[in-house]
Amino acid sequence: MTRLTGRRGGPLLIALTVGALLAGLGTLLGVDAMPAGLASTTGMSNDPPLPAYTPPTTQSSSALALPGETLPTTTGPPAPSPRAGAPPGSATAAPPRTTSQPPRTTTAPRSPSSAVAPPTSGGPAAQVVAITNQQRAANGCGALTVDARLTAAAQKHSADMSAGGYFDHDSQDGRTFDQRIRAEGYPSPGAENIAQGQRSAQEVMDDWMNSPGHRRNILDCSLRTIGVGWASNGNYWTQDFGR
Repeated sequence: MTRLTGRRGGPLLIALTVGALLAGLGTLLGVDAMPAGLASTTGMSNDPPLPAYTPPTTQSSSALALPGETLPTTTGPPAPSPRAGAPPGSATAAPPRTTSQPPRTTTAPRSPSSAVAPPTSGGPAAQVVAITNQQRAANGCGALTVDARLTAAAQKHSADMSAGGYFDHDSQDGRTFDQRIRAEGYPSPGAENIAQGQRSAQEVMDDWMNSPGHRRNILDCSLRTIGVGWASNGNYWTQDFGR
């Protein structure tokens, strides 16, 4: 599992797949080559190389996390002070850092479920679904079907991260993404992407498609269903996929 901290207020990304959980950690973690400002760690992949995609330049941090792992809180070094005479907001952001640990074997109890309003039709969450299916069609994958259970899991996680002021695949009660999805009644969790700080569906999709781990989840042709959550306070995004 990899946690990233980036420039305060800047976009953040994390991707997670349940396939790595099923396969275990027999393969050593590797690092995808990514452009400056992005970082990703991955477990294993036998997928063929995906077609190149060149989105608009954005500032973001990202990671592919292995399910069922515990992470300590990781904080990057403080940002340097602005140069004398520099305009406000010109301070250089601290570089993101990543940390991974062995898998966790304990299961956290389920927390009480709270009512969460579903995303509105045509809103940012629905736009993410539409752009996701456009990218899949362009790369030979079938369209994903929106599932109400995945949507509930994704929306609750975005709302929880916004309310708690944290950014992680694991909820503050210790539940992993697949546990949250199953708690909503969906039996076959597939993967999860999360992001924070992007101000539109197009911006978050550009960042995800420009990150190897997130792109791999979006273009995984074995996935069949999707649910997207978005919390406007802080712009927390969650993509949950099912098989």
